[in-house]
Amino acid sequence: MLKPADPGAPPPDRPIVELVHELIDDGKAYVRAEIALLKAIAAAKGKALALPGLFAAAFICALAAATALAVGVVLGLERFIGPLAAGFVGMLIFAAIAGGLGWYGYERLRRDL
Repeated sequence: MLKPADPGAPPPDRPIVELVHELIDDGKAYVRAEIALLKAIAAAKGKALALPGLFAAAFICALAAATALAVGVVLGLERFIGPLAAGFVGMLIFAAIAGGLGWYGYERLRRDL
């Protein structure tokens, strides 16, 4: 048969002031641990938000490159057909490219769904 557990010596009586100080110290340690956890969560979320920011910066740079290309096309055509016609022809060229890409994306979306 099992023997009953020996309760051992009773815990020593400690003054209330000592218990309150221990409780306060434990509370401070708990708060510090919670703050450290929140800092770690915020750092992880900050790193996760950096990636879309990089994609946005890449998109802006690509947009600037496309604008430079369009200006170059218009300036190149200007020598041959004049500034107004070059602007119109450049707009037609890039509108056709945009329309073709949009159509291709639409067809691919319809095919995949």
